[in-house]
Amino acid sequence: MLRGVAVRVPLLRAVRGAPGKGTPRPRGRSSRGCRDSELCHRRSPQAEPGWAAPCPALRRRRRRKSGSSPLQKALLAAGSACVALWDPYRHDMVAVLGETTGCLALPKLRDRMRNDPEGYRILQERPRIRLSTLDMARLRGLPDGTLGREYVRFLEDNKVSPDTRMPAKFVDDEELAYVIQRYREVHDLMHTLLGMPTNMLGEVVVKWFEAVQTGLPMCVLGAAFGPIRLNARKLQVLATELVPWAVRSGRNASCVLNVYYEQRWEQSVESLREEIGIFPPPAVRV
Repeated sequence: MLRGVAVRVPLLRAVRGAPGKGTPRPRGRSSRGCRDSELCHRRSPQAEPGWAAPCPALRRRRRRKSGSSPLQKALLAAGSACVALWDPYRHDMVAVLGETTGCLALPKLRDRMRNDPEGYRILQERPRIRLSTLDMARLRGLPDGTLGREYVRFLEDNKVSPDTRMPAKFVDDEELAYVIQRYREVHDLMHTLLGMPTNMLGEVVVKWFEAVQTGLPMCVLGAAFGPIRLNARKLQVLATELVPWAVRSGRNASCVLNVYYEQRWEQSVESLREEIGIFPPPAVRV
């Protein structure tokens, strides 16, 4: 009996040591991993940390967890809508409303960007419009009428900053989160291209244009309920002049998210309007 046990023990040890001649096989990731491993970790020099360009092989794995259930998002949408309609300058509530109600519009915007060469490059490189990425002195020194000079003039005249745009928190898909982040960061450029100030009338006009362009419920609500705060004269100008122009421009223009604005600073506003398809603004006081 003891003899049989002595035979089994060496035999068991031999079987355990067979696959690698005594060397254990390494565990973990298979050698058949992503061949584009360098691309998976490559970041654009213009993109800020936290927005790495996604590798196609890992795109399905890239999911952001917002930590909010569908019920919580519905409650956030209802609450932020009430606050945003009461006070349109609550940018935090406007941001939450855009994220919690854009589940249908954001994938369509993303697909429009994917199907456009310039938009696709933006999705891959993920540039950011922040004070840390802008050379304000250079833009300020560009000739009058250029996009860069007029953009800086808009920021200074209206005392606004691109850094006030909140990061996306309630969008689970990483790529869709960047799409809505990009929409927020080019919002001031829409004001520049449309020639609209940041007062209530100007914001409503921009929201009409963006509602037609993006289909985001947040923009539709702002366009529909924003005029409530306007007086009779401004309502008349809005209804007869500005809304028809904004709607026609929004329908005629190509997707405004497909423009790499960071590479167009030296282009004139007039030529960029013509390229995108935005009609010249009406000669009315806003």
